Amino acid sequence: MVAEDIIAALQLPEQARVNQRVSKKLLIDNLAPTAADRQQINEGIEEVQWVAALKPGNCGIPAYRDAQREYVEVAVLHLTLRPSARPARLIELLHRAVPHPTLLMVSTPESVQLSLSHKRWAQNEASKTVLDGEITTATVLPAAPQITTAFLDAISLERQPRSDLSVFYQGWVDTLLALQAAQHTGSFRAVNNLLDATARRQALQACIELQGQIATLRAQAQKAQQIARQVELNLQLKQLQQALSEAQARL
Repeated sequence: MVAEDIIAALQLPEQARVNQRVSKKLLIDNLAPTAADRQQINEGIEEVQWVAALKPGNCGIPAYRDAQREYVEVAVLHLTLRPSARPARLIELLHRAVPHPTLLMVSTPESVQLSLSHKRWAQNEASKTVLDGEITTATVLPAAPQITTAFLDAISLERQPRSDLSVFYQGWVDTLLALQAAQHTGSFRAVNNLLDATARRQALQACIELQGQIATLRAQAQKAQQIARQVELNLQLKQLQQALSEAQARL
């Protein structure tokens, strides 16, 4: 699986294609990053490719405006990283640097990730946008071909809601969450309504939190030397594993 497979699956309109390289200098100028971030940009990024710019005129999806945000364009970017890169930080920096909501594909030597993040107006700076909520990220796993095939079919532009660019972008977010859920359940299932999508987001968050708690308790149990403490931790582990199973069933 490579980023080009995902780009093909998106079925982007030809008139929306940009296919231009973005210079690191432009990223640095837009971000005004710290010295450490500037070093990551210069040393961790191999290339940034601006794949497409989806606008009402080239994709037939109306713009969206309200008091908090303006979605007149959705960007599609491909970020290629070097082995020394810190992917999570560079993904955040890229989403911050682009003023529009962005579908970001990230190629590393080991994998291809996708990430999305809504944007809103900054409260204290006119015309500046900031991230709105957490960045949604998922890895496309070649070891799960059935899930990958279903995901690539579901992420097509034509499969997303088209009432406006905000709803359209949320469709991509929900598709990425469906990929996350599939990596817990073993099967890909798209959701078709807001209620199901909200419930899935909550269940995924619960899974992530419970998995973190389970990992912490397991580490503590391995270090515990008193039998009573080991028994106590194992009981807590069983309770958390039951809660995790229940959360996964809601996916």
